[in-house]
Amino acid sequence: MGLFDKFKNLFTSKGKEEEKEVKEELEVYDEGLKKTRNTFVNKISILNSKYKKVSDEYFEELEEILIMADIGVNTVMEFIDKLKKRVKHENITDSKDLMEVIVDEMFIIYVGNDILTSKINYSDDLTVILFVGVNGAGKTTTIGKLAYKLKSEGKKVMMIAGDTFRAGAVEQIEEWGKRVGCTCISKETTDAASVIYDGLTKAKEEKYDVVLVDTAGRLQNKDGLMRELEKINKVIGNIVPGAPHETLLVIDATTGQNGISQAKSFKEITNITGIVLSKLDGTAKGGIVLAIKEAVNIPVKFVGMGEKLTDLRVFDIEKYIYGLFKDLGE
Repeated sequence: MGLFDKFKNLFTSKGKEEEKEVKEELEVYDEGLKKTRNTFVNKISILNSKYKKVSDEYFEELEEILIMADIGVNTVMEFIDKLKKRVKHENITDSKDLMEVIVDEMFIIYVGNDILTSKINYSDDLTVILFVGVNGAGKTTTIGKLAYKLKSEGKKVMMIAGDTFRAGAVEQIEEWGKRVGCTCISKETTDAASVIYDGLTKAKEEKYDVVLVDTAGRLQNKDGLMRELEKINKVIGNIVPGAPHETLLVIDATTGQNGISQAKSFKEITNITGIVLSKLDGTAKGGIVLAIKEAVNIPVKFVGMGEKLTDLRVFDIEKYIYGLFKDLGE
């Protein structure tokens, strides 16, 4: 069996249109993970050339490669232990034969026994998606790109400038509104809840499909941020019962382990339903996808793979693993 036989379903489709979409999606993952793959796969290729047979020395160097990919020390240690058990159980001696096991185990790291889905929990009526994250993580850009994606799918979309403490953030989201042709609600105030109240009231009256809400990212003041998010959630729930339907944490993938710390901190102060990894194309440490899953057990729902409007993609673990190991399968 070849290394990528398990990915055959990625290349089979019911029609030309679907085949074209799959090909485009794979190209985005291919390009977006290039920095990680060039470093990660190159090191594994050298390792497999150095050690034709699986040995303790092989595992020690593999462990170092995985840690350098930012998968996380604890995750890597457990991962190596599982590999060693499978090597013994399946009597694997050739290092090249181990690659398929590595791919298998990476799937297991992410999926495990949990039902993690990248799908957004859309409501039958008005869907409210709240965005949180530290300043500079790419929140506003993510909101703009998601608005473009949803609008291109035929949805009526509104953006709300809820980061009222930074004039720059309000201007930025207003600019995104003009760029993608979506309504943007903002006003001069430091009371984010009042802006959100106005926006959601208008959204209900004018029958919008999706509202994307920006928020402040002052994580250094966790108590203040917690109170603000509690107030915002209460206002949202009063106007749209059951909302917000999603609370997405935006993390800059280039910050590495600091991004995991942010995920842990935000998880303490509000109910995070999914993670957006922005700027994944800008780092050689794309293993952070696996590290975040292991650290906080929250699904990655979107990944930012470039500068283009279309480069925000729904996360797909199969396409991610394929993009990571593609060169080894050729």
